[in-house]
Amino acid sequence: MKFRLFLFAIVLLVFITSCRSVQKITAKDNSTTQSTKRSHRKEVKFIDAIEVTPGNTVTSKHKTATSSLKRNDDKSFADANLKSNIEKADWLQLKYAVMLDATVEKITNITLLQKIEDWWGTKYCMGGNTKNCIDCSAFTANILGEVFHVKLPRTAQEQFNISEKIATEDLKEGDLVFFHTGGRKSRTISHVGVYIINNKFANASTSGGVTISDLNDPYWKNRFKAAGRVIK
Repeated sequence: MKFRLFLFAIVLLVFITSCRSVQKITAKDNSTTQSTKRSHRKEVKFIDAIEVTPGNTVTSKHKTATSSLKRNDDKSFADANLKSNIEKADWLQLKYAVMLDATVEKITNITLLQKIEDWWGTKYCMGGNTKNCIDCSAFTANILGEVFHVKLPRTAQEQFNISEKIATEDLKEGDLVFFHTGGRKSRTISHVGVYIINNKFANASTSGGVTISDLNDPYWKNRFKAAGRVIK
């Protein structure tokens, strides 16, 4: 009886030990399986058709960053030009505000200032129409044509003939001012200028070439004939 009990105890011990071993092996297998699954889940996938160059990344679905950089460069260049043009415009406004005895805020026609500046100092010559030399009526025809889009005939007398006569107090930018410079008895219009502001007008004078003059100056006041406006 004792022998049977002893034998039964040995068999039970062997059975228990075997179960524990099987559980360890099973747990190990399960762990291995789970690790394998996790490793499959974390598997790295590579993008097809990718190119790498210094500073740029290009894929089959995306364009190079170079184009955006170029656009930024173009924008910077455009901004620089805009800033330069604004500074130039500000400089012209300040310069002509002083000459016209007016505030900068009243000097707004930048195109007119630029055209006068382009012709500034060009010497006078009868019949001239270039940057080498120009006469008064050619100058007014050029300014009104390019700035105000008004076509004028060639001579000062013809410009006087087609213009609508207005009072001096009604003068506006782009109107014409006419003079007779051949003597007090002369009735022929021999000089013309473009009115700007504040009794000042731009003209090609025989003495100073293209410049700005004042209607109140005794020379021009004594020779003033009329003010005129040409309708488009």
